[in-house]
Amino acid sequence: MTISFVRTKEQQERYKMIEELADEFAKHAQEIDEKGVFPHENIEKLKRSGYTKWTLPQSFEGSSISLYEMLLYQERLAKGDASTALSIGWHLGIVMDLWEKQNWNETALDWMMNEVACGALLNSAATEPQTGSPTRGGKPQTTAQKTETGWLLNGRKTFTTMSPALDYFLVKASIQGTDEVGNFIVPRHVEGVSIEETWDMIAMRGTGSHDLLLKNVRLTKESLAEKITAQQKLKPNGWLLHIPACYMGIALAARDYAVEFASSYSPNSIVGTIKELPNVQRLVGEIELELINARHFMYAVAEKWDRSENREGMQGELTGVKHVVTNAAVSVVDKAMRIVGARSLHRSNPLQRYYRDVRAGLHNPPMDDMTIMHLAKQAFRSR
Repeated sequence: MTISFVRTKEQQERYKMIEELADEFAKHAQEIDEKGVFPHENIEKLKRSGYTKWTLPQSFEGSSISLYEMLLYQERLAKGDASTALSIGWHLGIVMDLWEKQNWNETALDWMMNEVACGALLNSAATEPQTGSPTRGGKPQTTAQKTETGWLLNGRKTFTTMSPALDYFLVKASIQGTDEVGNFIVPRHVEGVSIEETWDMIAMRGTGSHDLLLKNVRLTKESLAEKITAQQKLKPNGWLLHIPACYMGIALAARDYAVEFASSYSPNSIVGTIKELPNVQRLVGEIELELINARHFMYAVAEKWDRSENREGMQGELTGVKHVVTNAAVSVVDKAMRIVGARSLHRSNPLQRYYRDVRAGLHNPPMDDMTIMHLAKQAFRSR
């Protein structure tokens, strides 16, 4: 789009680097989708570029980028390859969240930040077959048993995005003999940790969101990073906006393809190209308006998060962004396909991949129904 949300010279320099990587990733996105393989090479290039450390604090050799900035780069990456963007987005967001909230003890947090500074990748492992999305409040069936030397973990986690490349899994487990839930640091190469390659979806096929299996995994006492309290669960999570930023990137890619197609396609039934047709202009105009609305909302809320000293009241706005942006992205891709017509369904056409990938956003947290219910309750509390 002609509208850019890049502001400073430093952002422009970083954006240019991400733009070049994203364009390179776009060349292999179709192959990754067709084969359903994890983009190891893309992730390695992001690591070598230093991108995986951009949300680290400067005291740990990071860049301390803001949420606003992270969305800029994640949106652009997703325009090139959505699976790569969503995968690395979880790592970047969690690193940002850990440092902002400071829920871990200082020793554990500093150790993990140093590991990331050395190139380690991490993601949360929270979803389970029987509990569904952790945002719905189900208690983990994965168990942590206290031992003389530490902890013994057993369980299965699903939707463990970027599992082929992760160095650490942050595993939520129920602590046996209590009503407590802990967050445990599980190194990849500990005995009893394995990945079952279950990811066989029609969308986001390159995210490697396989199952994590934990069978009698023995951990040290220090592996318990935190006990998750009810108060912590209520804290807003600005970093989760990496999700709508990813799906907005897909929508922007679809928009660009449709506009380019309309500007060049000239059937012999008309004079000129189809961009002159009123119905095509209407669809393109509607696409532009949806993108303007959604992107301004997303970046305005991100900027408010970065500047706000009172983030506790922002939950409604954050969940609202995810709802508005992902649904707008779905609508934009649909309109782009209407412009291009039946050839958009051809397997070689990127629009059919955008169509499948963008719908995955509806199933990332928080779900639409929970957002609407939260906003309704918020309204009633404010009367």
